[in-house]
Amino acid sequence: MTILFFVLFLVLMLLGLPVFFALAVAPLVEVIMSGNSQMIATLFTRMNNSLENFTLLALPFFILAGAVMGKGKITERIINFSQVMVGHIKGSLGHVVILSATLFSALTGSAVAATSAVGNMLIPEMARKGFSRPYAAAVTAAATVLGPIIPPSGIMLIYAFTMNVSVGAMFIGAIIPGLLFSVCLMVLNYFLCIKKGFNFQQPKATVKERIAQAKHSFLALLTPVIILGGIYGGIFTPTEAAAIAVAYALIVSIFIYKSISITKIYPLFRDVAVGSSAILLMVAVAAGFAIVVSLSPISQVVNSIMFSFGDNPYLVFFFVNIMLFIIGMFLDAGPAILIFAPILAPPLVAMGIDPLHFGIVMSINVTIGLITPPMGLVLFLSSEISKVPLQEVVKECIPFIILEIILIFIITFFPDLCLLLPHLVGF
Repeated sequence: MTILFFVLFLVLMLLGLPVFFALAVAPLVEVIMSGNSQMIATLFTRMNNSLENFTLLALPFFILAGAVMGKGKITERIINFSQVMVGHIKGSLGHVVILSATLFSALTGSAVAATSAVGNMLIPEMARKGFSRPYAAAVTAAATVLGPIIPPSGIMLIYAFTMNVSVGAMFIGAIIPGLLFSVCLMVLNYFLCIKKGFNFQQPKATVKERIAQAKHSFLALLTPVIILGGIYGGIFTPTEAAAIAVAYALIVSIFIYKSISITKIYPLFRDVAVGSSAILLMVAVAAGFAIVVSLSPISQVVNSIMFSFGDNPYLVFFFVNIMLFIIGMFLDAGPAILIFAPILAPPLVAMGIDPLHFGIVMSINVTIGLITPPMGLVLFLSSEISKVPLQEVVKECIPFIILEIILIFIITFFPDLCLLLPHLVGF
């Protein structure tokens, strides 16, 4: 085996071929060129076996739970709750966006779903209350990248599957970083709104009004408690938690809120099945790609490069973070983890970096790519929702991107932010 397949993969990506086909074609060409025809059967066997992992079932279930919650009135109740809690603080609706995105992320784990749900409701409202549309789009984009950071996270589930790390440990380890991102975004929003003169503030809600809204939103807010409490309490596995989340969302949306009719269930399930299939096919071809990586010299090349920086693991981690940030600008988070985690994690673990710590940092880092040009999907979605040119949204996003980069390095150099809670609960 050579490393030419990796060069071919990069060339195919640069030519605009979808990631799925690039991942499938590059290793197949390498195997054929090596003359090892028996390896082809091994590739397909590994691809098939990769989809038989029980943990991966959680992925379509969490996607389905998020879709059900998005179609129901759960998002609306979460936003109403956020407005009552933080709407009176300077920069009010920006805080509402961030808190709503944080709570919605704990339901779905999807940045795109959060952007669509929160953005469609709050970007027009921010514009009506005196916030500029570019800023409204920027704060929405910056906040909704919390989707894959706040557990449950599909991205972290993919890393856990790829690197054989506990899903529960990944989820609980991401709680402190996720909340840190949320709080820091609120602080930055506060000062940016002062600087830009966005002075709208809602009247401060009374204790009675807050209690009333909390009761009104109770069932919606209970969802992450059921999901995460069940996982951390050892009541059920992440996969079982995902299935329970779907059942709970369906019961609440159909029978209590009555926001989804029975006739809408089939098209909802169909769309989620198609979307989930695309992700799982990516996982399958990435498994074949990983075999060729393990048999090629690329791992040794990466090892020698990383160890050439010296024996300080955090210096190497620093440069890996820079590389991951660049990768995230061009690749979606899922493919980036599937391709690069098996290459980058082993040498860092050999240097003493906890694989759980690296997994959380990597997942967050490549997720930031959702709001960085040229391939930031959340940027494009926010621009479309707000009807603002992309370059204006990017300009307003710069302070938020800088903040999130700083936070990545903070959780890199202070590993207890990621490892404290998992160690406390026995992972």
